[in-house]
Amino acid sequence: MSSNDRLQRYLADDRGSCTPGDVAERMAELEELDAATGGSTLDADVELLSALANETRYKIVRMLHEADDELCVCEFGPLLDVSDSAISHALSQLTEAGLVTRRKDGKWRKYRATSRANAVLVALDGSRRL
Repeated sequence: MSSNDRLQRYLADDRGSCTPGDVAERMAELEELDAATGGSTLDADVELLSALANETRYKIVRMLHEADDELCVCEFGPLLDVSDSAISHALSQLTEAGLVTRRKDGKWRKYRATSRANAVLVALDGSRRL
């Protein structure tokens, strides 16, 4: 059964009847919806959410958000139960996703949550009250 057949059956059940014109009209509406939710915005959002979908990466972003300042890479080690290489890898992924910025300060790397990361965490915190 094709997806158009299922859509036609649904529309017939929902509306009591369904013509090919009804299916075409609904398909046009659905294609507009698809166009409005796709593209580079979708890819960037999925990358951001994927970056947060790991306990270590999420905790790093949360710590940077709470610190409201830079933290040195060496400051994560005592707080996270993972290797230094895992922390470094997590920070690289978070940087690529646009959730943290990094800068070199002598021999140390310092990290800060981006405004996008802060906005996501504020939204997440606010959603807990709903």
